[in-house]
Formats: sequence, C-alpha cells, structure tokens
Amino acid sequence: WVWVFKKMRLVAFHRRLLSYCCLSNLYRKCYYSCGRSFNVCIVGSGPAGFYTAYKLLKDNPSVRVDVYEKLPVPFGLVRFGVAPDHPEVKNVINQFTELARSERCTFIGNVSIGSQLTVDCLRNYYDAIVMAYGAKEDRRLGIPGEDLPGVFSARSFVGWYNGLPDEKNLSPDLSGEKAIIFGQGNVALDVARILLTPVDILKRTDICAHAMDTLTNSKIKSVEIVGRRGPLQVAFTIKELRELTKLPGCQAALNSSDFDSIRDSFSDASRPRKRITELMIRAANEMKNNGLKEWTLTFLRSPLELLSSAHGKVSGVRLERNRLEERDGAAIAIGTGEVECKECDVVFCSIGYKGVSVDKSVPFDSDKGIIPNRNGRVLDDNGEHIAGLYCSGWVKRGPTGVIVSTMNDAFATASCILKDYNEGVIPNAECSGRAIEELFPSIDGLNPVTFSQWEKIDKLEQQRGSELGKPREKVTSVEEMVTVATTDQ
Repeated sequence: WVWVFKKMRLVAFHRRLLSYCCLSNLYRKCYYSCGRSFNVCIVGSGPAGFYTAYKLLKDNPSVRVDVYEKLPVPFGLVRFGVAPDHPEVKNVINQFTELARSERCTFIGNVSIGSQLTVDCLRNYYDAIVMAYGAKEDRRLGIPGEDLPGVFSARSFVGWYNGLPDEKNLSPDLSGEKAIIFGQGNVALDVARILLTPVDILKRTDICAHAMDTLTNSKIKSVEIVGRRGPLQVAFTIKELRELTKLPGCQAALNSSDFDSIRDSFSDASRPRKRITELMIRAANEMKNNGLKEWTLTFLRSPLELLSSAHGKVSGVRLERNRLEERDGAAIAIGTGEVECKECDVVFCSIGYKGVSVDKSVPFDSDKGIIPNRNGRVLDDNGEHIAGLYCSGWVKRGPTGVIVSTMNDAFATASCILKDYNEGVIPNAECSGRAIEELFPSIDGLNPVTFSQWEKIDKLEQQRGSELGKPREKVTSVEEMVTVATTDQ
C-alpha cells in the first residue's frame, strides 16, 4: 500500500508539473514517459501521408498515428495515379500495408476532412496534424474551346482507367484516329502509352474493365504530344520515353530537324538530360514503316484555341509557334505570332495538377495551389508557424516529382515535427487521439472504414481479377466499397 500511495503521488506530481510547465521539454518528456502517446493525425493516405507516418513511427516510439482518407480505400495516387502497366511502382503498397497493420498506426477511411470532420475539431484530439492530401484539380489552359466535348484532363483520364470513383463515368470518345496531348511530362506519356498499347497487353494489368472495353474499341492510330518549349526542356524521364519507343506495333514519328539547333549544345547538359535527348534523336532517325500506329513530340507550340466541328465536338487546335528566351537561367517560351492549325479527334490536357483548400481554418495559397509553409510547418498570414499544424507532399511543395521525391519530402516534414516535439513547441491536445472514436457515432453520415475492412475489398478485387486473368479488378463505386467493407464474410 505504501508503494501504491507513492506511485499515486508521483503521477499527481507529474500532472501538476505539466500544468505549470506545459512547454518545458524536460517535463514533457517526463509526462510522455508516464504513458501518454504523441498523437498525430495525417490527412491523406497516399505516399506523402504514409511516408510521413513511417518516419514518425520509426524515429519516435511515443508516436501514434491516425491516417484519414476521404475514400474507403487507401494509397491515393499509388492506386489511382500509377499506370496499370507499371506494377513494380505499386510495390510500395506492401510497405504501407505493413505500416497500417502496426499497433501504432490506424487507417480511418471514408471520412471527409473539412466537411464531416473539421481540422479545428481534430486539433482537440491530436497534438499534431499533417495535411497530406495531394493535388486534386487540374491546371487549365485558359483558352477558348477548353470545355468542348472531346477535351479531357489527363488527371481525369488516368483516374478513369485506374478506377477512381469520381471518374468512372468519364466515357472518353476514342472513335477517331488522332489524339493530341498538351504537356510533355510523365503523365502525358502515360496517357499516350495507354492509348497506343495493344489491348492484349493491357488486359493482363489491373486496368479497369470499363476502360478496357473502351480501349478495345478505340480507333486511335496517332498521338501527338505538344509542348511549349524545346527538346531540352521536356519534363518526362527516360524510362517513360523508352517505353514508348518499344511499344509493339507502334513507331515514333519525330521530326529530326527539330533537333538540329541543339545537336552541338546538349553535350553540356546533365547526364539524365543528355540520355533523354540522345534517345529522342535516335527515335527521330529510325526508319518509318507504313501501317503502324505512331506517336510524335511537337516542340515550341502553345495552344491558342480548341476548334469545334459542326456537331459541337473538338475537331482541331490553333497553335502559336514559340521561340525560347533565356531569363534568369531559365528557357522561357515566347510567342512569335506565327499560327498553325492541326486537326484532331480528341484532346488531353496534361499541364499539371493543382492543390485545393479542404478546410477554411487551414491557410491556403490559391494562386500557387499549396498550403503556405516553411519546411512543412504551416504558416499563418503573418508568416508565423501555427503550432501543431504541418503539411507534406504535393500540397506542401506543388505537384512535382515522383514517389521518391514525395518520400524525401515526407521525411523532411516528419523530422520537423519531431524536432518541434522534442523542443516542446507543440501544445498538447485536450483529449487523446483514441477518444475521437467516441465522437464518430454522433456525426450524421459518418461511416468510417478500417484497414481490416479495406482488406475485405482488397481480397474481393483480387478474386475478381483472378477470374479475368489479371492482378485485380477494382471496385469503382464508393457505395459498393462500403458494402463490401461492412458486410461479414
């Protein structure tokens, strides 16, 4: 009894110390060592969210993480953005799955932050909140005809063939022979490759059945990928370019004269840039064969207007020829006034994604499409860090880079969080993170999906895929996802 009495007095003493010295690192460590977790909420279950969680959990045993996701299924752009013929890129899902199964990480799907649960509400339950929900809108061309039938964003098209519920009814018309893609990044090349890949190859991937049906009946024979700048400024990587050059039944139709002005200058470029340029030049010089599908890269062109047919559908594009001008070490595209028109049957715009605000209490820069931040620490209107509020991934730095870039970015944000925690600058939440689950039943329409429930969906998708000779057949309806997740099997 004497021991119990001393223990009770010790715990009470720690609590009094914390109430008087809540920002003291010494006493915070005493408090957490008595059993209180450092509770972190991450909004978004894509690579940015899971890599931030991984770093936090790995580097500090006191951390507990809840990962919130708007959809009932996890993994964000790994599931809905990575091309179906790139299964090796999706292997990171194995690492994320192991993380989500751990005792200190909880996946909470089918919850919309900002509407069903506000960030102000979350801050009552979590010591730190990380916004990691990515970029959910498209950058627009801002030209006449952009909203014509037959004009699609690459983001929507990628979501459509990857089973994103919001895009399942996109139904692109591929009955014509010519497609034009604006933008020369990896997503643009993904779109071109999916349009031109033989269906016998695609049907063995996890591409969705509705997309497979449309692509099987596609008449597209030619894809032109248009960029504002020149060959030395393309944004795609050599892997994506090489895949295009090796597509069965397809050939490159590049114009070798497009490279005349840079043949003597690109030797000074970086090694990756040099390899990409050399591969484009080789492709341009290859012998062409009749009867094959083809793709080409068109440089130094900016779209001025998308043209309409008599039936009101896109039928062509008016382009302005550009020249490059060096400004502050960057090559800037300047219009020359020379205009040309090209016919086409369908257009895809792949000029970048844009972040959006999901909660009015979190500062947001609408022009840049990001949350204002310094090294992942969210800043208020005065440029001061809002204690306990962070961001990671595309909503932090903009929609650039590949998964490895996002991993490094997420690790940097996690390191900042742990530094602030160790220095005692993160205030403690009023309640523990687990207490928020008691709030869920009182919220109308809230039906959270756990990770074990997601695994029911995962199992069903793999079963359906196995029957079709493919890795999985994705569930594309949120309603069906929730039904599968919540039904006893």
